[in-house]
Amino acid sequence: MRLWVSLTLLVAVLPVGLSLALTPATAPGDPATIRASYRRPEVVPFPSSNPYSEAKSALGQMLFFDPLLSRSKTHSCASCHRPSLSWGDGLPRAIGEDPKGLPIRSPTLIDVAFFEPLGWDGKFKDLESVAFGPILSPMNLNMTEPELIARLAAIPGYVDAFGRAFGDGAITRPRIEQSLATFERSIIAGEAPFDRWIKGDNSAIGASAQHGFELFNGKARCSACHSGPSFSDGSFQDIGTAKGHDIGRGRFFPTSAKLKYAFKTPTLRDVARRAPYMHDGSVATLEDVIELYNKGGIERPSRSPDIKPLSLTAAEKKDLIAFLETLTATNPPVPGVPKLPR
Repeated sequence: MRLWVSLTLLVAVLPVGLSLALTPATAPGDPATIRASYRRPEVVPFPSSNPYSEAKSALGQMLFFDPLLSRSKTHSCASCHRPSLSWGDGLPRAIGEDPKGLPIRSPTLIDVAFFEPLGWDGKFKDLESVAFGPILSPMNLNMTEPELIARLAAIPGYVDAFGRAFGDGAITRPRIEQSLATFERSIIAGEAPFDRWIKGDNSAIGASAQHGFELFNGKARCSACHSGPSFSDGSFQDIGTAKGHDIGRGRFFPTSAKLKYAFKTPTLRDVARRAPYMHDGSVATLEDVIELYNKGGIERPSRSPDIKPLSLTAAEKKDLIAFLETLTATNPPVPGVPKLPR
């Protein structure tokens, strides 16, 4: 069961100007209905097992930015999910405590509240289950659960913060998970020119971008997966790029022909600021992404039926790029690093 926290409540504790997204809906073909399907509601979902509280979110924000969560005390969640980089890190592959790096990119956390399961291959059932994945990974934060709890418990400020969030100062793994997840659910897209356009400001985006939006929902077939307010349906698709043992969701469903090489459809919010692209950072620019889809990827049984050669013209490709650039937030909410207990 999910609870939905209204913007009226969140606006008191989150930066002004936050925009909200909802799990995408399939849009019928008339232009007005298509536009409406991308309009954001003013609520964010929180599970009934971990309801929102200001104190819990504040604690989660401290933990998110605190390098005490890494063995070396030099890395934090924000090392890979930087607010100033649209909650990614701008790298082809994530780099944690192990300088060799991880085999995948750091996904953006924008609108993460709306898409479960999580991870490029969907290995995390919810946000609460994500936290200790990177914390315990030797390649990432390289911590142990007992050591992390001991570090936090030795700091009176953290004991007090857990007390405010949970009623007493006991520090446990579930409470760490719940606090981080509560803060992360508040990470939502800032208002972009596209949002002003669908609200009725016809001057917010140019003619090229408007044509790109038509292509996005038509000939280019982008909206088959990148639909709804967050520009993702949360599905797992083989777009014809992964090879070899990099089989994505198929790792958990080895008998499924369609999930082999399938990876999670990412949000397109702030996409122009989040190069490189794909789960492995293998595509350098948006122009390269459009060309990849235009060619149709590797033809094989697992490839999504929506992935096929598109025969886009050079002008159409430029219009698609112009549209995607309108999804960049004008004044994105960028929280500062909170004062960390010591």
